[in-house]
Amino acid sequence: MARIRLDHIRHAYTPELARAGNYALREIDHAFEDGGAYALLGPSGCGKTTLLNIISGLLTPSEGHVRFDERDVTDLSPELRNIAQVFQFPVIYDTMTVRENLAFPLKNRKVPKAEIETRVTDMLRRIGLETKADRKAQGLTADEKQKISLGRGLVRSDVNAILFDEPLTVIDPHMKWQLRSQLKELHRQFKMTMVYVTHDQTEALTFADKVVVMYDGEVVQIGTPEELFERPRHTFVGYFIGSPGMNVLQCQLDGTDAVVGSARISMPGGARAAAAGAKTELGIRPEFVRLVPRGQGLPVTIDRVEDVGSERIVRASLFGQKLVSVLSEGTSLPAEADAVFDPAALNLYADSWLVERRPS
Repeated sequence: MARIRLDHIRHAYTPELARAGNYALREIDHAFEDGGAYALLGPSGCGKTTLLNIISGLLTPSEGHVRFDERDVTDLSPELRNIAQVFQFPVIYDTMTVRENLAFPLKNRKVPKAEIETRVTDMLRRIGLETKADRKAQGLTADEKQKISLGRGLVRSDVNAILFDEPLTVIDPHMKWQLRSQLKELHRQFKMTMVYVTHDQTEALTFADKVVVMYDGEVVQIGTPEELFERPRHTFVGYFIGSPGMNVLQCQLDGTDAVVGSARISMPGGARAAAAGAKTELGIRPEFVRLVPRGQGLPVTIDRVEDVGSERIVRASLFGQKLVSVLSEGTSLPAEADAVFDPAALNLYADSWLVERRPS
């Protein structure tokens, strides 16, 4: 395994685009620590796969360097980087059996026969294909083929990192949960450096120790699932993480208060500095918005209520701005409601970036 250092990486797909300042990846300066499990999370087109392909060597960055430990590998091919990569769609040998596919990367590296048999047998069990071990891959379903592709990436123990590019796209929903759990267990057992690209927050949050959230070609936050939920450093993170996402309300600052419509909301920690002229917004998760009888908080108009089983999602408006609250099972909903915000869960943003609280 290796520590992967992205040293001031930027990438544009043509020199003309670079000269115009049109970068698919804006400057990224970050390290994936040896043995860590990371997810690159963001919407389609945000630069996740571009970044993964720069790490693997399928792309050479326009600017910056890629380092494995202290070695500069920017100009090395994927094979010389000793990377295992699992793609969105299965890449396997149809004319080989399942067992032969799994053994192939080990045979190429002259691994002893007994060790190959042990590793392949273990991987067959992990991906649930023991009964089809000696069948040709061409006769298998798409999700079975992808399981072989995953197994081939995981069967090696000598790689610097294993890279996954949305590997569960073709897997049925039940199997997705099972394979995610197995990947997590393999990481715990072998401490492989893993980088996993996905647009699915559930996949990212259940797989990774650290999630790298990307938006419009840049990294907007790196953190644990708890950090991303509790303290989104960018309004996009608040919107993208969580279901439903964070409420973001336009506001003005007045002394120690945020003003939304005609309501004054006291900010925890008192006044906070925001750049003059910046667009300021108040962020709060729906889970921290309580709905109480009229006269006890901020007056809202309830637009609709969605019953999703164990909870209800209440969509309302506050001074013309959308506001969402999540009510747990058994919580009553007043006919005429006010909203009350948990002060500890309030976040202030200036031009979409979190304004840090002043020390008390």
